[in-house]
Amino acid sequence: MNTTKTFVLLAAMTAIFMAVGYMLGQTTGLVIAFGVAVAMNVFSYWNSDKMVLRAYRAVEVDGNHPEPLIARYAGDTLELARKAGLPPPKVYVIENDQPNAFATGRNPQNAAVAATTGLLRILTREEVAGVMAHELAHVKNHDTLTMTVAATISGAIGFLANFAMFFGGDRERPNPIAMIATMILAPLAASIVQMAISRSREYEADRVGAEIAGNPQWLASALQKIAGGGRTVYSEDAERNPSTAHMFIINPLAGGLRDNMFSTHPATENRVAQLAQLAAQDAPGNNLGLPEHGGGSRHRTAPGTDAASGAGPWHGTRKSPWG
Repeated sequence: MNTTKTFVLLAAMTAIFMAVGYMLGQTTGLVIAFGVAVAMNVFSYWNSDKMVLRAYRAVEVDGNHPEPLIARYAGDTLELARKAGLPPPKVYVIENDQPNAFATGRNPQNAAVAATTGLLRILTREEVAGVMAHELAHVKNHDTLTMTVAATISGAIGFLANFAMFFGGDRERPNPIAMIATMILAPLAASIVQMAISRSREYEADRVGAEIAGNPQWLASALQKIAGGGRTVYSEDAERNPSTAHMFIINPLAGGLRDNMFSTHPATENRVAQLAQLAAQDAPGNNLGLPEHGGGSRHRTAPGTDAASGAGPWHGTRKSPWG
């Protein structure tokens, strides 16, 4: 199913790109745009993940990192992947104060996950596990190829639209229709396609991620903290690369996060409500027992958990795997 959706997305993005080419250069522009789109699709399939990681200056890390917090994050993420039955992904850290994370890669065998230093600083170990389980759910659901390719092609369409003023006619008689279409309608159309696939996949990744982590409360608590940080901490890298916004667990761009057709993510309160329903059903989780990394870790009790018993309000008998 995801393979079909990916094909439809690529076809839609290619059609938009070709439409822009036709508006700029009629038949010649259409042919050129088609050739460029085909080359871009091939390039995106093999290299889009590397482009996104490079755009955010992500650095690969592992459980031997000298910073204990980062080493623990890397080791726990690999353990979550193992418990989820996934090949070990590459783990990256992004030096950015905004708390956020994303996954990328054309398939589970070539997947990568990344978290910002801001996220690692403000979340408990359980909450980080909830977030990374969500990102691994995207990998398990084969979402990452579609999301990453969408970011690459959508960004290319926006880049092309910025040049409409130079090619939308001649200097003396510019073509206002071409300029309006390429500068406004084409990027908007690309964004709508991008957003339409993002919201439903976020809900599903929340559900599968909660199962991987073993406790929906961890992800719910993390989402609320990340959403607060996303509204108050400006991310210059995200603003420079708006076409990648849908890849993150929370919209990294400045502005509202309302759940409407122009948002890249569901409203946080809606996602938390879904996780609350999962918790109420007491769906069985993996109750992961993750090892210590980077010289050990501080004991951190999950939010809303009784320190003595380890029991949380959503799972009365479930204990933290690090308790």
